[in-house]
Amino acid sequence: MQIDLDGEWYGWKQRGPYLVSPEGDKLTLERMKGIVWRLEMEAHVAKARTARKRKNEIQRGQHKVVIVDLADWHSERFGNRAG
Repeated sequence: MQIDLDGEWYGWKQRGPYLVSPEGDKLTLERMKGIVWRLEMEAHVAKARTARKRKNEIQRGQHKVVIVDLADWHSERFGNRAG
């Protein structure tokens, strides 16, 4: 069975078990499945990396360092007589 390819696949031909590019590159079904699998895995890794980066940015934004003179803090909370 011969498949006619058009659109973006114009120029590609089916020759037996191969899909042949206009340049003559031959792809088997297994090779095409491998290429698709790799693209899916790279997308999955990129998505996980982006989510981890976003999570780290959010976590870093939750912590703030405030430096306060201990004597001032103590006098505000307990008054001048307590110290």
